[in-house]
Amino acid sequence: MKALYRAAERLMAMDDATWARHANPMSAYTRFTVLPLLVLAIWCRVFLGWWAILPTALVLLWAWINPRAFPPPDNLDNWASRGVLGERVFLNRREEVAAHHRAWADGLAWASLPGVIVLVIGLIWLEPWWTVFGMVLAVGPKVWFVDRMVWLYGDWLRDTGKELGDV
Repeated sequence: MKALYRAAERLMAMDDATWARHANPMSAYTRFTVLPLLVLAIWCRVFLGWWAILPTALVLLWAWINPRAFPPPDNLDNWASRGVLGERVFLNRREEVAAHHRAWADGLAWASLPGVIVLVIGLIWLEPWWTVFGMVLAVGPKVWFVDRMVWLYGDWLRDTGKELGDV
């Protein structure tokens, strides 16, 4: 699982400045638009044919731009910012993170898999209910993951004596 997390971080080219900008709640919340927009772009193949690659590419570009699209926040004392900071702690210090946080993070990542499978089936068959149900099943664990990262970050701050905003 660790390799998968690292690969995703490398693919997104997340450096210190990008993480700081991604901690903006607008970045964190608009990040949740990526999957619905991707589903819509793929669904567009019905009437765009191969041209659906264009909106799909635009959504993937948005996924890359999103963590860079907003300025660093003035205040980090909110759920979204703490979730992003917790994710950064999780990725940078995975071995130092409490076992229960690692287990929950890995479990929630795996919990998204059935939703992704249902979503892909819905997209292949062009079944709206399967698609929406799969999307909900895939996103639910991701939201829970962010919430766990908020908890992880709070524990990490307490255990290390660091200040809000440190990672």
